[in-house]
Amino acid sequence: EASEPAGQTKPGVIPPQDIDDLGVPVEQLQKIFDDKIKSENLKNHSLASAAVLRGVAKKFGLNADNYYYLGLVHDIDFDEEKDMSRHAGVGAGWLKKLGMKEYPLNAVLSHNEDGTGVAKKTFADFALCCSETITGLISATAKIYPDKKVASVKVKSITKRMKEKAFAANVNRDHIMLCERIGLTLEEFTETAINSMKEIADQIGL
Repeated sequence: EASEPAGQTKPGVIPPQDIDDLGVPVEQLQKIFDDKIKSENLKNHSLASAAVLRGVAKKFGLNADNYYYLGLVHDIDFDEEKDMSRHAGVGAGWLKKLGMKEYPLNAVLSHNEDGTGVAKKTFADFALCCSETITGLISATAKIYPDKKVASVKVKSITKRMKEKAFAANVNRDHIMLCERIGLTLEEFTETAINSMKEIADQIGL
């Protein structure tokens, strides 16, 4: 049986694509994050999403800083915009005004595909969606341990909780499984996500 030619990906898997340039200096993205994100929960979610996305980027040899900042600002409008049909669209508008390029901008829009109508197509789109979603399951799992630390969370705890739909019921399991579209198994992705969140555990209270 012929082996797959080098560089070919499995059907349905999107090859890694870098964010060469966000179009906005990271200092500006940090500033809009600090200005717009006030609630503790949203800050922690955004920092965790940024860390996981950075971990995914490193795994594929992509620009980890640019992916980190994409994760940091993806929910930039959430404290102000409670209407889910407008969420991400408003934030993307602010980011576009700052000069953000189309590739990262589409990832912000498509992470709330139901609200914005922007479909997920690219590596960044799928990477952002699965990364920001798994943070919720890892955080919820950490909080049931006596020490409430992400360091106590094991890969198998998360894969088990994936099947327990009543646990952290608001976490969309289908979104987490989009990791397969970027070529990672659930186990590989979970391990990357846990390790990434461990690196910033002190910043997110876990």
